[in-house]
Amino acid sequence: MVRYAKEHKQVTRQRIIEKAGQRFKQDGIDGSGISRLMSDAGLTNGAFYAHFASKDDLVAHVVTDELRTQVARYGTLRPGRPGLEDLIREYLSPEHRDHPGLGCPSAALLDEIGRCEEGTKQAYTDGARAVVEEISARLTPEDPGSARAKAIGLFTMMVGTLQLSRALSDRKFADEVLEQGIENALAFMR
Repeated sequence: MVRYAKEHKQVTRQRIIEKAGQRFKQDGIDGSGISRLMSDAGLTNGAFYAHFASKDDLVAHVVTDELRTQVARYGTLRPGRPGLEDLIREYLSPEHRDHPGLGCPSAALLDEIGRCEEGTKQAYTDGARAVVEEISARLTPEDPGSARAKAIGLFTMMVGTLQLSRALSDRKFADEVLEQGIENALAFMR
């Protein structure tokens, strides 16, 4: 039997988390079986339980990783409100709408996260709080706490707009929803 170094196990675990994040956002949590998730990671089903206690355990880790990565990407934006404007335009873009597997876990998974176990809900709560804190800091860098209510409104506006645009079969209408969502979000943040 081959023994791998501890680092190999950590790298493999992270690969499972990243691939599962893409799959969950593309096909949903309920639509993604362990067999498919492990195949995406290039592994067999039997390897799953060496890394996670259950699918729920994996989901909680995926949600944590996805939101942590999302917040880390905010650091690459321009500082302050200009960076927030860039974020709004990128978030509410047709490219983001059309590629859910590569995008925000909130817009792709909220309905399912609401039905998950407490560990996943806590992971989402912690991540959503970090997103709101980042938006608050960009709205009012000198006093982020004063912008918390506006940051919550902006975050929910962006997520809801993207979800609605993804649900529409009429491409022109879906694009209009995104365009109006950008205008509304920019006006709201002023």
